[in-house]
Amino acid sequence: MNQAAKYLSAEERRAMAVKAVLELAAVQNPGEITTTAIAAHMGLSQGGIFRHFSSKDEIWRTVMEWVATELQSRVARAAEAAVSPLASLEAMFMAHIDFAVEYPGIPRMLFGELQKTELTPAKIVVASLLGQYGKFLARKLEQGKACGEVDSTISTDVAVSLFVGAVQGLVIKALLLGDMKCMQHGAEETFALFRRAIRKSI
Repeated sequence: MNQAAKYLSAEERRAMAVKAVLELAAVQNPGEITTTAIAAHMGLSQGGIFRHFSSKDEIWRTVMEWVATELQSRVARAAEAAVSPLASLEAMFMAHIDFAVEYPGIPRMLFGELQKTELTPAKIVVASLLGQYGKFLARKLEQGKACGEVDSTISTDVAVSLFVGAVQGLVIKALLLGDMKCMQHGAEETFALFRRAIRKSI
């Protein structure tokens, strides 16, 4: 057993498991990650990991909860630092792209969960994340309409879908090319096109 891991608290072990899953998902199909592989990556026995998680589903749910909390925190901080609603949307877009580049296994895991026909604990967390993310985007769009930056005649729901779809489009292209960093090269132009679609004409 890894001596550093031997003396970690239960909370630290759970955080270590999340990190292990994200690192493994960055280099292989998330659906093929086993609890044995996670434990080995942590320097633990398989029995050791089940002292902190009741099942693989609980591991996946914990990972998705971390993803949801971290992504929401990052985009919220980015939005708060911006000077206007439209600038907030751009900052959120770039923060989301940077997050996907930093953790390339996360998009694979998210797409994998959404494709499942059964309602897994992790899929429930992903659906909740998308719902909360959409509401946050909608508030920023409505603020933009109120201050005259965003065209008041556009559908907020459609604009939210367009924003999320633009991020997903960059992610899918990056996955196909096998180069997550390429998202950053196209992010600025992609958001510029989104901004042109929603901005109020002068």
